[in-house]
This record gives sequence, structure tokens and C-alpha cells, in this order.
Amino acid sequence: MEEVATAIVLFGHGSRVDDANEGVRTLARHIEAAGPYHHVRAAFLELGQPDLVSAVDEAVNAGFQRVIVIPFFLTMGIHLRRDLPNLVAPLKQKYPHVEIEVGQSLEGHPLMASIILGRVQEVIADLKAAR
Repeated sequence: MEEVATAIVLFGHGSRVDDANEGVRTLARHIEAAGPYHHVRAAFLELGQPDLVSAVDEAVNAGFQRVIVIPFFLTMGIHLRRDLPNLVAPLKQKYPHVEIEVGQSLEGHPLMASIILGRVQEVIADLKAAR
């Protein structure tokens, strides 16, 4: 079976604080560097650029036949239940020859508990170092 050229869009909320948006862009670059996908971009619902439409347009114009949108949200709130589907539906109509699919949010991911526990350990280590 031939592999479909796949682009990844890491879809975050967006913030007025550009450092927060840059954090999502940096994560996208790290994901791309880790491979195997050679086109991983950040996109934002609001308050950050590019928006989802621009990110998908870029991927399609670069020749990708599949775009997977991964929500960089902790829970399945209103933005993922309502806003994201309302953004994706017209993109699927605009590009009927491209597979545009949406993955799950981070909610319920099996590594989430260990990530949180790791952050707790960082605080404890910082407290010990400060003494």
C-alpha cells in the first residue's frame, strides 16, 4: 500500500500572550523533528496565527493529500465539540480530494497522569533545592 503524504496541524486555542502561542509552534517543530512527518504546523482557534484555515491551505498547497488536526486542548470542551467541527466541515468541502481528519484532545491520554506526576516531582525538587 502506498503511503499517503500526511501533514499534521497542532491546533491550540491561542493567546494574547505571544510566548504562549510560540510554545505551541515550538512543540510543532519538535514533533516534526522527531519524525516521521515532515510537515507539522501550529494553528490557533483565535488570538494567534496562523488560523486553522491558513494552516490547512498551506498543507494542501504543499501537496499533502491528508491533513490530521490534533487538538492541543486538555478537555473536550465547547471549542472541540462545536467550534472545531464548524471549522473543519467547510475545509472538507473546499478540498474534497484531501483527507482532513481530527484526532482526540489530550483528555484521557494514558501518559497524562505520569506527566502531571512528573510536574509534581519538579516542584518537590525545586523546594528541596531552595532549602
